[in-house]
Amino acid sequence: MTEEHIIRALEFYSGIGGLHLALARSQVNGSVIRAYDWDQSACQVYQKNHGPGIVKKADILLLTATELRTFNAELWLLSPSCQPYTVLNPLAKGAEDPRAKYPRYMLVENVAGFETSSTRLRLLHILDKLGYACSEFLLTPLQFGIPNSRLRYYLLAKWNPLKSTNTPVEAAAQMILRHIPGQGGDWLDPRDATERIYDVQEVRRYLDDDLEGSDFRISDRVLEKWGRLFDIVLPSARRTCCFTRGYTKLAERAGSVLQMNEELDGSADAVRLLDPLRLRYFSPSELLRLFCFELPRDSGPESFTWPDAISTKTKYKLIGNSVNVEVVRHLIEYLFA
Repeated sequence: MTEEHIIRALEFYSGIGGLHLALARSQVNGSVIRAYDWDQSACQVYQKNHGPGIVKKADILLLTATELRTFNAELWLLSPSCQPYTVLNPLAKGAEDPRAKYPRYMLVENVAGFETSSTRLRLLHILDKLGYACSEFLLTPLQFGIPNSRLRYYLLAKWNPLKSTNTPVEAAAQMILRHIPGQGGDWLDPRDATERIYDVQEVRRYLDDDLEGSDFRISDRVLEKWGRLFDIVLPSARRTCCFTRGYTKLAERAGSVLQMNEELDGSADAVRLLDPLRLRYFSPSELLRLFCFELPRDSGPESFTWPDAISTKTKYKLIGNSVNVEVVRHLIEYLFA
């Protein structure tokens, strides 16, 4: 009896290991054999949770086709900050080398808005030239029942050297899907719907035990200066705004804050009386659940751990730069279906 084939994967811009975790939770029999990131703190967290010898602190711009070829990886997972084609530069050079071995599969994650960039078109041209068939998506965790609005661009690529298409890259680039085929329909904002369309969980399932009086309470100074800019949600809410690396440092467009007092309805009069609302920031452990690094608190024990040297500020930054594990898990399974 032959041993079941294991998909060997490389992870680029690995952060705290969201892509690694998505692959591990998927039904694909895969294993990340090397991960790369430049951020030392991210590498420390990655190693703490995924073991030694996998993640390497490296400038991805300096990686070579020769080095990457030694891993014989079939899957590349990428979550770059702004220039996803940079890691493909060695690959593009390798296209002139008949010994070059390309990964059979790729998954790329980036911010919404990337789909309108010239960088994306360059990436699609490179992949098309190398024989990849691509699918693109704009997806949010809300579509998967998770109460967090985090619209992201995803690209799935599968190498097919026999690929033949008469569709120009520019035309194909207009075919961005808003759902994974076979998994529901296009995303519709439930705020614009007359009835509830998606089975999104309440925020309370993702919260810690009572944090009253904790360090996550918002100070009077911040409330006085920035209180009107906060996106305030209740534990009963089914939506939170996108959390970014600037959470707790920026009041606007950095993520929601939690109103612990559910007896006040958030009317204009109540908002002017912010103190009785008992506002606080979401804790790092709560954000880990919303990003699906951890399961909701009533679904099982926690497993994600932080190195002792990682500060709360750094935790927020690293989580804000991360992927949503559950969304990526679904995409990996679709890629290999």
